[in-house]
Amino acid sequence: MLDNIIEDKKFADLMRNNLQDLIIYMFEREQNFGILCNIENVTFEPPLPPEIQSEFRPMTLFFLAGYTFETARIIDDTIIFEAGFGQENIGSVVTVPLLSIIQIIIDETPILINLANYTKFEQANHNIKKIDEDGIENSMASFLSNPENAKFLK
Repeated sequence: MLDNIIEDKKFADLMRNNLQDLIIYMFEREQNFGILCNIENVTFEPPLPPEIQSEFRPMTLFFLAGYTFETARIIDDTIIFEAGFGQENIGSVVTVPLLSIIQIIIDETPILINLANYTKFEQANHNIKKIDEDGIENSMASFLSNPENAKFLK
């Protein structure tokens, strides 16, 4: 029964909106917070050295405070911030899809828990886009294969 909810697109959309609204609220209040995320969906630019990357656990906590908080912003369905890692404080821009955030935390207390199954939702979304792209290509190929349609092209 729970699987029917957490794997539902509408539920995922609700969770994404809740995450976004709460993060924006934190920005407006200038409230530092942590995000516990599924690290497999997080990207780093430039990529971190393997010895640092290997230290991350499957669920990793990023704390947004100071410079990291000041650089944080939401773009599309992601939160992006700059952070330093390792003893050398290697800088990287971190991009976290909102739905890969499992918890938003203040003072060690979760204030939002996201149960949407990000991986299944994103995989289904990717498959829909691929079908759409293939359909457009197939339609165009069919259109171009008919010599009568040449008059529509300039």
